[in-house]
Amino acid sequence: MSINGKAYIAGAFEHPTRLAPDKSVAQLHAEAARGAIADAGLSKNDIDGYFSAGDAPGLGGLAMVDYMGLKVRHIDSTETGGSSYLIHVAHAAQAIAAGKCNVALITLAGRPRSEGSSGTQPRAQNTATPDVGYEWPYGGATANMYGMCAMRHMHEYGTTAEQLAWIKVAASHHAQHNPHAMLREVVTVEDVVNSPVIADPLHRMDCCVVTDGGGALIVTRPEIAKSLKRPLVKVLGTGEAPKGQMGGKVDLTYSGARWAGPAAFAEAKVTPKDIQYVSIYDSFTITVLMQLEDLGFCAKGQGGHFVADGNLISGRGSLPFNTDGGGLCNNHPANRGGITKVIEAVRQLRGEAHPAVQVKDCRLALASGIGGLLGARHGAAALIMERE
Repeated sequence: MSINGKAYIAGAFEHPTRLAPDKSVAQLHAEAARGAIADAGLSKNDIDGYFSAGDAPGLGGLAMVDYMGLKVRHIDSTETGGSSYLIHVAHAAQAIAAGKCNVALITLAGRPRSEGSSGTQPRAQNTATPDVGYEWPYGGATANMYGMCAMRHMHEYGTTAEQLAWIKVAASHHAQHNPHAMLREVVTVEDVVNSPVIADPLHRMDCCVVTDGGGALIVTRPEIAKSLKRPLVKVLGTGEAPKGQMGGKVDLTYSGARWAGPAAFAEAKVTPKDIQYVSIYDSFTITVLMQLEDLGFCAKGQGGHFVADGNLISGRGSLPFNTDGGGLCNNHPANRGGITKVIEAVRQLRGEAHPAVQVKDCRLALASGIGGLLGARHGAAALIMERE
């Protein structure tokens, strides 16, 4: 069953805080939910479906439904790391099309900045997971798992540190216009490549920010969305795919977006050339470059040339990306930036992005997410949306 046109994104809210030592994770979820519900022009009592992932505390969705006082008839706790929230939009659309709910709430929230999570230390591991005995002893941390991908891409295709730096430069040009962005200073290619190396070849400015905060989305039946006083953002197509170790046949130069992207484009009945704006998950600069290739915006190995010379800067390049500043400059709440990618795409389609970065007559947008570790196992998701 296709979900093309079966659901609309009626509400979107990004929590403005980037440091929340005085708030609990549950409180951040609830505040983000309240913001999205208000943005849609609905009430809490309209919510009959709830979607959350591993960032939700306690028993996840069960705990949050109780905490927020929701009465729902459908719940989904799909967990694929930072890509979960794009998948939640797809699953919400599927549930709505199947009659399981009418108004779905999706939330994300976390406090990694307050709790001192940097991504430079190995993650806490559940010893029951099948990979732990093989990988944990070697100290794989988030940053060096992405560094391996960048190094391999450079080896295979001649990608340079300067080309990767252009991704950060583009994000910084956009973040300067976002009053909530954690990093608002415009940087140069030289600034990026001269910043300290964190995980060779990735420099500090190749890495995303660590922030507290959160976000929320409201997905509804078409007739409900059309009854509200908000611009209409239709879900056109979605795709999701995992990528793992593949029995030892590992190729670090591509992501699961290789499969998620084509599925989304096929369902939406559009091509990469039709897309006017992209929100690309930017945990690191290499994450962006590989997704752009895998989604079909350029050929494999040509990502470095594609992003160079400001091609991702709104009003200057051919493919504006992450006009809020993205995870590289604006916000990466709970170390999971997927929901913010959808939120900024919704802003663009509504014409509500900052005037300095708003894409003129933006009708088609794509959000792409990666969750997990690019150099090991991860989930990928793509979401294509249209302003009706």
